[in-house]
Amino acid sequence: MRFGLFGINNGALATNPADAIRVAVAAEQAGWESVWASEHYVLPDPPVPAAPLPPDALILDPFVALSNVAAHTKNLSLGTGVLVLPLHNPLILAKKVASLDRVSNGRFQLGVGVGYLEPEFRALGVPLAGRGERTVECLDAMEAVWAGLDFKGHHVEFAQVRAEPKPVQAHVPVHFGGHVAASFRRAVTRGRGWYGWSLDLEAAGKAIAEVRKFDRPAELGPLEISVTPPPRDRIDKAVVDAYAELGVTRLVLVPRWAQVGSVLEFVDDVAAFF
Repeated sequence: MRFGLFGINNGALATNPADAIRVAVAAEQAGWESVWASEHYVLPDPPVPAAPLPPDALILDPFVALSNVAAHTKNLSLGTGVLVLPLHNPLILAKKVASLDRVSNGRFQLGVGVGYLEPEFRALGVPLAGRGERTVECLDAMEAVWAGLDFKGHHVEFAQVRAEPKPVQAHVPVHFGGHVAASFRRAVTRGRGWYGWSLDLEAAGKAIAEVRKFDRPAELGPLEISVTPPPRDRIDKAVVDAYAELGVTRLVLVPRWAQVGSVLEFVDDVAAFF
């Protein structure tokens, strides 16, 4: 089991960059595998039932936050959990991904999702309909520009352009979030892994069973399965072992973000399970 720390760009860690560095360095020294940054450009105010956080939640841009901690760590993997991919221009995103992979010396993992929060899509002028297709096309376009190829899709088209430098990694690991069949299929057939958010043991077991219904191309290697348990659930050795029995290969855990001290305490407490 690998352990990731969720929310390096949230709460108290969004108010003082030095605190995020303290947490990332402590996590690396304690043996954590990765830190993960969330993404929302805006949140609905007043809140709606689907909103994941209150409108005053503190969230730094994930690429800025991860670049900050990349400069002060050496081995810690840096992930997005997850980008709302249809909200991004693929060429701009390709530049951000390549840049972060460069400054981190190949430590970036790209977690992506199709999104669901209609007020956020509406505020950014992006239709909610067709977001799955745009997600796939965005990834295809990014791969094309890194390969020096022209691209023509339904939503984006470019020719006779280059974007340098390319990422350090020949294939930046992509983890697909989402709890529906299309998300499972994308993860299995083209991703490094699948990422399940806020799943207890029962829900994780059901989702993993659905993931395993799809055939994985042998050349992609084993599928990584990352799960974030419900943030308020207690995590102990028995719970970790139970997720591992289901086939989970990475637990991405959520600390309490209100105070940096509580995050540092969480980092040390979980390290006892490594």
